[in-house]
Amino acid sequence: MFALLGAAVVDSDAIAHALTAPGGAAIDAIARQFGAHCIGTDGSLDRQQMRERVFRDPSAKAQLESILHPRIREVAMAQAAAAKGGAPYVIFVVPLLIESGSWRSRIDRLLVVDCSPATQEARVCARSRLDVALVRRIIAQQARRADRLDAADDVLVNEGPLDQLSPRVRWLHRRYCEDARGGGDRL
Repeated sequence: MFALLGAAVVDSDAIAHALTAPGGAAIDAIARQFGAHCIGTDGSLDRQQMRERVFRDPSAKAQLESILHPRIREVAMAQAAAAKGGAPYVIFVVPLLIESGSWRSRIDRLLVVDCSPATQEARVCARSRLDVALVRRIIAQQARRADRLDAADDVLVNEGPLDQLSPRVRWLHRRYCEDARGGGDRL
């Protein structure tokens, strides 16, 4: 919705998927760190196998993050810099922003898109075709909802149909455009 209004959107999940796709810039490092068996027959990261491994072994999760996170940040900053002249502001989509610890210093405002835990579980299960037990384990390793909300400058409640978001998104867009006109060196 923000992109349709003219904002530049830099999506860290999309970047991560590109980095771990066949021929992606992180594939060789992942294969060296975890073994070729973690790479699928198509040359992409075997997400199911890696997911099971990192949620069993915190050190494996840290190793994977040490490979991906610097690359994600580098691509995200390059995309943001490229978009900065053509858009009034840049929105970074960073699902694990609170957990990363390093993103907050790069942004002016933090918008949290929030929903109830039940809605979150249902949406992840439907989108990723994961069972609810695994989704709950994944969510349990992320920042608590209360911590995300406490860190937020703005909250967008996303419980219903997308058309319910439109008025709030338009209001936030106007606010962000005004803030961007005020200047600043951050993206």
